[in-house]
Amino acid sequence: METEQRAVTANGITQAVRVAGPPDGTPLLLIHGNCSSSLFWEPLIRRLPPTLRVVAPDLRGYGDTETAPVDATRGMRDFADDVAALLDTPGLFDAPARPVVVGHSLGGGVAMQLLVDHPERVRALLLAAPVSPYGFGGTRDLAGSPTTPDFAGTGAGTANADFIAQLAAGDRSEDAQASPRAVLRVTYVADPASLGADEELLLDGMLSTATGDDNYPGTFVPSENWPGTAPGERGVLNALAPAWFRLADELVAVADKPPVTWVRGDADVIVSDTSMFDTAYLGSLGVLPGWPGDEACPPQPMIGQTRAVLERYAAAGGAYHEVVLPGCGHTPHLERPAEFVAELLALTDVPAA
Repeated sequence: METEQRAVTANGITQAVRVAGPPDGTPLLLIHGNCSSSLFWEPLIRRLPPTLRVVAPDLRGYGDTETAPVDATRGMRDFADDVAALLDTPGLFDAPARPVVVGHSLGGGVAMQLLVDHPERVRALLLAAPVSPYGFGGTRDLAGSPTTPDFAGTGAGTANADFIAQLAAGDRSEDAQASPRAVLRVTYVADPASLGADEELLLDGMLSTATGDDNYPGTFVPSENWPGTAPGERGVLNALAPAWFRLADELVAVADKPPVTWVRGDADVIVSDTSMFDTAYLGSLGVLPGWPGDEACPPQPMIGQTRAVLERYAAAGGAYHEVVLPGCGHTPHLERPAEFVAELLALTDVPAA
């Protein structure tokens, strides 16, 4: 399928939305992850049957959507409220829309929040390498207990300053270790060859990220706890921090429980029990000095946490299906598109093209 881009006003901001398929087709909502945009869905959309109605927005501060601020104290709710408003925006879906919702990474957190707030509007959920329901970093066990009272070591203060600077500068080089292109090749996928001819398109999506205190990465405050920084109240990385984003109990308590498919790669270095973006894990490797040790500050068991919550979801009357793709990294819809499409279509009940 080919997409067209539209600009719509929803939830008080101008949102850029990619649309494909007939308006009365089976509705599918695609929510992209951090430091990307709806461009990251283009390679997948090309593989989808034409009977689907696909809507893929740019989240606030990404792509061509308005650079509206992110109130981190609301967790993923600023993003989820924007997306929820699209469900009733004329011309996008046939009303009343109840789409299959696909969320990648941060977008998985947005999708979970959408389900918690509007369970009657979600037909099924596909979580692709999603953030833990207990947020990113700072929680040490399967119950999401905090490592420190102020969630030190999470949020905007943990971001790589060189990457932020090169992102803001629109750097397309491949020389520096922290250049957006290098990060795309090394951390977004396990095999950079999987990017193929779409690498420039995907880099465009990364470089569309709005940087600053209100967007990526956000603000931070000093902490007396290692490694000396704690999340602030503005911006994307703080919205992901467990100080503000923790919806495990709310997810389990949803009355109307649609089926959930969880797709992840076993070579993911971003969302992992050994994440290269988890300060505690980096401390355990000696990359960050002064780590207080495993008892005081163990790495976050992100995969174990998500599984534990989804098992509780199933025990409470829902259903979930976990798919682990060997040798796949953080972006399974790019790296293993055939398997990903099969799982997606199983949720839509639409036959493959």
